[in-house]
Amino acid sequence: MDTITPENCTRVKHAVTDIVIGVDEAGRGPLAGPVVAAAVMLCEPIPTGLDDSKKLVPSRRAELDLAIRETCRWAVAVVEPGEIDRINIFMATMEAMTRCVAQLCAALGEPPREVLIDGNMTPRGRCDGWRWPARPLVGGDGIEPCISAASIVAKEWRDRLMIAAAREHPAYGWERNKGYGTAEHREALRLHGPTPLHRRSFAPVAQATLL
Repeated sequence: MDTITPENCTRVKHAVTDIVIGVDEAGRGPLAGPVVAAAVMLCEPIPTGLDDSKKLVPSRRAELDLAIRETCRWAVAVVEPGEIDRINIFMATMEAMTRCVAQLCAALGEPPREVLIDGNMTPRGRCDGWRWPARPLVGGDGIEPCISAASIVAKEWRDRLMIAAAREHPAYGWERNKGYGTAEHREALRLHGPTPLHRRSFAPVAQATLL
């Protein structure tokens, strides 16, 4: 990440309290792989066409991911399956959000005025490390550009992790399903059982261990 200057960051040239960070996650629902959260502060030039990552075709999402990571300030946090099983997926998501915001704030050297989070809940009061003003926005990944940017970075980061994991565990089709519980993935679970990357606290994986 480049050094912040008044010329390249839209919010830094104002008061420190004008810093706004968008946060989103990817990977709550899959049966395998980590949950990933990203935090983004938009900088000039702001990439055009930011939107909910789920609404973007893969090629455009990849282009925007690169543009965001080249021009904006950002951080990513990954919570692995073992920790998901230990603390549950909701708390793992809250923890991932807390970690990525902490990383970004440490890099910025200043606290944000506000952290905007996609959804209806925030880590405030849930994670001990959370110490910033936070506001949830339902559907925020489609209406707030900094959250859209975070959704794109989180999705692309997690997809790359799952594609790499598929090379180690080729039977499950993770390069296609990214760990979600597709028919292909569930059948592979039935035939081969779970891997170390499966979330054993999720019912279909737990059931597969009993077969």
